[in-house]
Amino acid sequence: DAAYGMPYASYQLFGNESSYSIRSCDTSRSFFGQANFTSPIMCDEAVRQAIALGIDREGFITTLLNGRGVVASGPFTASMAFGDGSIDGVTYDPERAKQVLENAGWVDADGDGVREKDGQKLTLRWLTYPGRMELPLLAESAQATLGEIGFDVQVNSTANHTDLGAWDVYVSALVTAPTGDPEYFFSATCETGASANYGQYSNPELDGLAEELHASFDPDQRARIAIQMQNLILGDSSYFFASHLTMGIVSKANVTGIEPHPCDYYEITADLDVA
Repeated sequence: DAAYGMPYASYQLFGNESSYSIRSCDTSRSFFGQANFTSPIMCDEAVRQAIALGIDREGFITTLLNGRGVVASGPFTASMAFGDGSIDGVTYDPERAKQVLENAGWVDADGDGVREKDGQKLTLRWLTYPGRMELPLLAESAQATLGEIGFDVQVNSTANHTDLGAWDVYVSALVTAPTGDPEYFFSATCETGASANYGQYSNPELDGLAEELHASFDPDQRARIAIQMQNLILGDSSYFFASHLTMGIVSKANVTGIEPHPCDYYEITADLDVA
């Protein structure tokens, strides 16, 4: 009667409005990467900045996702008070990325298309997994656009991604606001020692703001703190964000009361019915 999470190419099969309905919503399921601060190359801020500048978010969504996504500036959608539109996001700017690398001493001296510095190639080990169909597609897109900037992007898309091994960026998908609140994303992914802070990012200022966020019960104040925290991690180029999932639910025309939700949960409610 209803299906969620279909391959993007499949939606066109259900265009007959007399037989099917397609309901869509931009959600807080974000596709993002985190830098590995135990990797020497990722400790170079210019490298991290160039990666963030070299992700063609619009092209990824339009070409590879058939438009079923929205460009992400940070972890939260614009529909949330602390989401995109309230923060200083990074946009695709390959020329600026090249200049950032040039200024930091990363140049293609031998003309092979890959930059070097002090004899080290600009090789980026990109770790992801195929469990979300969007992630290998994002890897392919980044491999192309970052390659044009001078990176050698080596993609490892593996179901065994929890055994991370050697990597420079880990790119995953996460529902960042499962209850409509920002705290979960930071406590799980960004705070020092957090369980999903795989790159061992640590910022004392962020940790201090996290304590403030945890102690605050005023929604407006929580939103203000969350905006500050996002601007910190974006300013450090410690995380980059590519897109938010546009969730689609395809159902038979006689199904009512099933609607996608910005938190990417809560579709099954008391309103669900079949005529």
